[in-house]
Amino acid sequence: MNVPLWAWLAVLLFIVLMLALDLFAHRKAHVIGVREAALWSAVWVAFGVGFGVLVWQVYGAEFGQQYFAGYLIEKSLAVDNVFIWAIIFTYFAVPREYQHRVLFFGVLGALVFRGIFIAAGAAIIASAGWVLYIFAAFLLVTGYRMIRHRDDHLDPEKSRALKLFRRHVPMTNDFHEQRFLIRRHGVLLATPLLAVLVLVEVTDIIFAVDSIPAIFAVTDDVFLVFTANAFAILGLRAMYFLLADLIHRFIYLKTGLALVLIWVGIKMFLKIDIYYIPTPVSLAVIAAILLVSVAASLWATRGQGRRPLPAPERAPFGTASPEEMAALEPLWRRREPSRTNYP
Repeated sequence: MNVPLWAWLAVLLFIVLMLALDLFAHRKAHVIGVREAALWSAVWVAFGVGFGVLVWQVYGAEFGQQYFAGYLIEKSLAVDNVFIWAIIFTYFAVPREYQHRVLFFGVLGALVFRGIFIAAGAAIIASAGWVLYIFAAFLLVTGYRMIRHRDDHLDPEKSRALKLFRRHVPMTNDFHEQRFLIRRHGVLLATPLLAVLVLVEVTDIIFAVDSIPAIFAVTDDVFLVFTANAFAILGLRAMYFLLADLIHRFIYLKTGLALVLIWVGIKMFLKIDIYYIPTPVSLAVIAAILLVSVAASLWATRGQGRRPLPAPERAPFGTASPEEMAALEPLWRRREPSRTNYP
């Protein structure tokens, strides 16, 4: 697939413009409701699907199907990421009106890190094709472990990243609105919101280790790998606010995601030297697994409504009072112009 430089630049420009639009639309902290989340989710899905249709028309059905297979893999794995975010926000008792800001910068970091991982993965595969065997084995083992530990959940308190952050970064005990950093008594301090952002970023990097090899199983084209990742990730914030209160209903989704990883691991292993499974077959199998797991989950939990995760009995952090907010010093001090003494 020969993609000109201007197409890369156009995609990157579109991503930047959409991020700027999203940041402008949510410049004021507010609680994002289901209706707003559904609207934004529809917008992001429309962009992702529309781009796939454009690839299909310009480069043909094979590349279009590869994009949609990669997009579906990334979008489905992202749902598990969304549930992890819900656990993190609940544990830290992050006010809902501040969660979008964390997710905005979390998604921005995810785009950067995944771009790095994709470039590194493509370079490794180009120079050492045998690494595909390692990727395939990794996907099979990861899928097996997901099934075996499908009922396990993240415990933020045991996170090594959080422990290292608390040990080396001076931090306040209170949220200060949407601020990640404050200055108090001349000392620059992190707020709990920055600790949450770090944990969100670390969890996404861990998920990228699974998802990047998975998408290379359905397409070798770096442009398709990156764009499928980007369009899937851009809609994560809206997806979180839409699905966060429905975690308890997707009881079979993790098993479905594990089966998807196992399937793409088998596909990658076979395509190296044995047999290339046609992309339409791969796409159909992935869609069928996800559809069955979601439908079975919703059927088994029918009658259950939306409900948030149970909050901790005692919130680990408080909220700064208006007086404390008013007493904060400017975050970045202005340097006074140097004075020269003349005789």
